[in-house]
Amino acid sequence: MLPELLVASLRKTEEKRKVCILVATSGDTGKAALDGFKDVDGTKIMVFYPSDGVSDVQKLQMTTQEGGNVNVVAIEGNFDDAQTGVKMIFSDETLRKELSDTGFLLSSANSINWGRLVPQIAYYFSAYCDMLACGEIELGDKINFCVPTGNFGNILAAYYAEKMGLPIGKLICASNKNDVLTQFISTGTYDKNRQFFTTASPSMDILVSSNLERFLFEASGKDGEAVSKLMSELDRGGLYNAPDSVKTEIQRIFDCSMCSEDDTMNTIKDVFTNQNYLIDTHTAVAYKVLKDYRDKTGDKRPAIVVSTASPFKFCDNVLGALNTPLDGAGLKLLDTLSQATGNPIPAPLKELEGKKQRFSSAVKAEQMKAEVIKFLRG
Repeated sequence: MLPELLVASLRKTEEKRKVCILVATSGDTGKAALDGFKDVDGTKIMVFYPSDGVSDVQKLQMTTQEGGNVNVVAIEGNFDDAQTGVKMIFSDETLRKELSDTGFLLSSANSINWGRLVPQIAYYFSAYCDMLACGEIELGDKINFCVPTGNFGNILAAYYAEKMGLPIGKLICASNKNDVLTQFISTGTYDKNRQFFTTASPSMDILVSSNLERFLFEASGKDGEAVSKLMSELDRGGLYNAPDSVKTEIQRIFDCSMCSEDDTMNTIKDVFTNQNYLIDTHTAVAYKVLKDYRDKTGDKRPAIVVSTASPFKFCDNVLGALNTPLDGAGLKLLDTLSQATGNPIPAPLKELEGKKQRFSSAVKAEQMKAEVIKFLRG
């Protein structure tokens, strides 16, 4: 949806420059953006991903991407390094002018782009309508959503949906071992000065949650100056304390918890064994956190677990959770997981077999700017 909106906007504003889409991804955003912008007139897209922070299948999805206007580069670091690098490029006025002079402007397909959040808001309304249609609730009944998140984008879309009138009781933020968001929601203190963990749910391996800035803006009464001050404190010392107005809004709508690696694996096994339903590592985090929330609060209102990825993208971890021996590696595990569970391999992943890897570059975060310039001048 985003590429179509962007191209329509460029046409409407009579913009003559081409758009370069810069993306930092922890896995799924990168492939989605590459597919969406592939060979779209007037655009180029460049995706940066952490070299050891995505699964083998996610990496293959990106590095085999077709299209004459795409580029993919690995970063020697984690997602925060990639995301910070992209933000620095956007804030480089000299570079923006230089690119403008050569006929390019910069944009993004990350959830830092409002056009990414808009359709996410819509599917929370759609999910509510599904609950109505199947008779689980009556119109006006509140429901809960439990969202696995690291960058706070998906759950922020749910927050906007609630502000627009969707009957939501609680938004439950589910974290893995990188539980900086859980700490923030619990205490009002955001502190990124902590150990970074590489987990089985890599899309949540984030310590600097970009979209939280948007929530701070809303919860502070749209006080941009106050939010800017908090962000400056985060840059300088790695932490900030939210004002009382923000804490009040957190307590009104949010709850939270984290899920350990062992609990993630056990949840995948339990859900498959008891319900014959296969979930990925991120969904498992949310499923366990919802269970813990219900046990803690006694809140039994209907709830939706937002399932954000296919288990086939994380075959090694899912197979490990099911105590199934790994037969080979990479794409071979797709067949192993399918045979072990009776679930078909998703068509887009099945199509990866035999695809040629097109991109293999790996650079340090400080080289990202040079890579962008080289790509656009090439």
